Amino acid sequence: MPILRSTSAEFAGTALLLTLIVGSGTQVERLGSDPTAQLLAHAVAVGAGLAVLVAVFLPVSGSQFNPVVTLVAWATGAMPRRLVPYHLVAQVLGAFTGVAVANLTFGGSAFAVATTDRSGFFGAEALATFSLVLAIFGLVRAGRTEWLPAAVGGIVAAGMLATASTGFANPAVAVARTLTDSYTGIAPNSVAPFVAAQLVGGALAGVAAIGWWPGSAGEHLDDHDPERPLHGPDADLGE
Repeated sequence: MPILRSTSAEFAGTALLLTLIVGSGTQVERLGSDPTAQLLAHAVAVGAGLAVLVAVFLPVSGSQFNPVVTLVAWATGAMPRRLVPYHLVAQVLGAFTGVAVANLTFGGSAFAVATTDRSGFFGAEALATFSLVLAIFGLVRAGRTEWLPAAVGGIVAAGMLATASTGFANPAVAVARTLTDSYTGIAPNSVAPFVAAQLVGGALAGVAAIGWWPGSAGEHLDDHDPERPLHGPDADLGE
């Protein structure tokens, strides 16, 4: 069933992404005390791993792994509305699953409430999300989807280093990371501003992408065929 394939791919891809984020964060925290080296190694691991995940799942679900990307895809006509709730649920459940797997892999409990306060980074999160969403939809609308794996991995790694918030840029990631009391955790009271900033940054990027790339050129849209997912030209999600 095509919808099941797409939804399961979003679940698996998001779960693996969170496993990479939390697992690499825990690893660098254990291996060294230099914060610069920790952040650099963490960013490289997440960026490289994400690039691979995007490449693997791109033809199946569009490799969204992010509620903001899914919502902007729907708002700009790049995916049918009926797929949105499936992808959103799959992403959130996948994120929590990935956190649990990473925590267990490093000998902890499946979930532990985070205590790291990350308040005061609204602007940084909005910027990180704007950059990520603009990179995705700029390439998608320009029909240059072959660059997506490298571009997404690269912009996420860069955002982790270049923004004060370390560039979460993903509501599912932010919410799920409240349940890992590790290097990558975020205290629950810090999440609402992060998610609000991510939604604002994503919306602005969607508007900018339409303005800068007004045509719908690109095989991902298939002449506005509503049965095609975001930038997944080989995926057929029809009934």
